Amino acid sequence: MRLNILIGGEAGQGINKISEIVSTVMNYYGYYTFNYRDYPSLVRGGHNFNILCISDTKVASYESVLDGIVAMDELTIKLHKSQLKKDGFVIPVKGFENLGRNINVAQSGALLKVLGLGKQALIDEVNNQFHNEESNKAAELGYNSQENKYNLEELSNAISKITGNQGIAKGAINSGINMYLAYPMTPSTGVLHELGSSQEKHGHMVFQAENEIAVVNSALGASFAGAKTMIGTSGGGYDLMTEGLSLQGMSEIPLVVYLASRPGPATGVPTYTMQGDLDVALRSGHGEFPRVVIAPGDAIEAIEKTNEAFYLAEKFGTLAILLGDKHLAESEFSFSEQPNNPIKFKVRRKVPGEAIVKASSYEHDKYGNTTEDANIACENGIKRLEKYAKIKQECKNFEMIKIHGNPDSKNLIIGWGSTKGAILDAIDGLDYKFLQILYAKPLSDDIKEHIQNSDKVILVENNLTGQMGYLIREKTGISIKNRILKFDARPFTSDKLREEISKF
Repeated sequence: MRLNILIGGEAGQGINKISEIVSTVMNYYGYYTFNYRDYPSLVRGGHNFNILCISDTKVASYESVLDGIVAMDELTIKLHKSQLKKDGFVIPVKGFENLGRNINVAQSGALLKVLGLGKQALIDEVNNQFHNEESNKAAELGYNSQENKYNLEELSNAISKITGNQGIAKGAINSGINMYLAYPMTPSTGVLHELGSSQEKHGHMVFQAENEIAVVNSALGASFAGAKTMIGTSGGGYDLMTEGLSLQGMSEIPLVVYLASRPGPATGVPTYTMQGDLDVALRSGHGEFPRVVIAPGDAIEAIEKTNEAFYLAEKFGTLAILLGDKHLAESEFSFSEQPNNPIKFKVRRKVPGEAIVKASSYEHDKYGNTTEDANIACENGIKRLEKYAKIKQECKNFEMIKIHGNPDSKNLIIGWGSTKGAILDAIDGLDYKFLQILYAKPLSDDIKEHIQNSDKVILVENNLTGQMGYLIREKTGISIKNRILKFDARPFTSDKLREEISKF
């Protein structure tokens, strides 16, 4: 069983609250949910919508056809009715207009009645969130306004849900983060809010600097002083940080960077999604120095891979970049499994106050004194290359790739990051093996063998040129000819992706 329900209206009307209430109740009853957010770059007005997917098995994407529409305005029905199945339902705003701020609460109740679930869990959730009788009455009014269309029964699954940004924040907390610095930029801002709201509980500090240049340089100062430090931004802000990233390469001060990419160039389509920043994550900054680039594909992996990034940055004095996008950052994933136990580690390097510690942007000798000596410059360059080899060996202790689907299939799909959910849902029941790349740098040596042992190989990326495909060619010498690329600033839908796969 799988339902795709669009919830639409203007920015500021509260469509996210409908998704939140309904998905929480559905999770309580043991159903998996996935929530996709679509909104323009406006504070109020415009057309916003969520697509809430509900399933009795794990789901991690949405489809292009709809089972239902919850419309907080008439424009939503006008724009999306063509996507509605013939037997689909519509819950309009009519009848709830006089409820003011509780319109969305009433429509939450109406939707849950259509799904055929009991009323008490709805009332409990609304009361838990709002603590007022008016909201409770609105929920009951909405519930009583509809008839059952589905008769969903309670399942035994124990479900949790978080967004990708919440996963990044959780992974940072699990790593013992001391300092998070950022300047707000969609879609990374959610991590700033999550960590900012939990400072007192977990004892870390969050600071919003005046710009991204200040962010990276302040972060290097904090890390130099011994703090486990992370920064976050999106494409344009990351561009401003690149000189500071080169400073990290020379100074070898540990630093974790969260790069939540969005469509470019320049401002691009700022509140939508794209996988266009892989190249810049791999190569940004002048000079040659080691780094790690990790691309989680869902919220659980966001928790785990953030922890690995902190560990690697601290152990090797390196730059560790977590590469995501808006689809990963702001989509809400549900799951019944638990993330791996976090790696626990301490700052064991010398820090100011304990010893004399030197770090600068200059080439330097073993004591940290600046030098322009040719032999020392050559020796240090070789040491940086040797460090990368050690990092690559250490990364083999983690999941650098994952294999999904039929492990014995000769049909191979390669993807990374937020395409994971749509690919998994698209190949369900098909004779395909899905190779998910989690570490882009270093790249797993096993990828070449999987490609060579396959008869059919398809690359799936949410960008214009197939950047992961170019990286694979660079590292393995293999060019992947079959490519499914999407670059309209929207993520893949699983049903359309399945159609594209069937063409090969």
